[in-house]
Amino acid sequence: MKKRVLKAVFVTLFAFSGSSLMANNSALSEKVVLANDSTVEEFKVYGNCGMCKKTIEGSLKDEESIYSAVWNKETKMIEVNYNEDAISLDEIKKKIAEVGYDTEEYRATEETYKELPGCCQYERPEEK
Repeated sequence: MKKRVLKAVFVTLFAFSGSSLMANNSALSEKVVLANDSTVEEFKVYGNCGMCKKTIEGSLKDEESIYSAVWNKETKMIEVNYNEDAISLDEIKKKIAEVGYDTEEYRATEETYKELPGCCQYERPEEK
């Protein structure tokens, strides 16, 4: 619900300000610049369940420059709204890997992965 309200506010702001919405789409990542300090990116994070969702999203919760993070367990995609001047997408992906979850670019350590509850031990992609 919050996400929809925020999107509606941003769309309304752009409609009245005449600002343009910039988008860059790719197969693995989608980037939308919403305002000078707000960027939305979507990328894959491996996981299984509601507990995974809580941990993945929670790994980004205390970072002031991350406004929201929502992971979808069916699609394995996370949408992150953040200030790219304050934190990079790589730093965000590393934070997720630090709590045990792999992305396409960063792999959690074996020790961290093995500490996840059994239901959260997803099928890991092959190491590159």
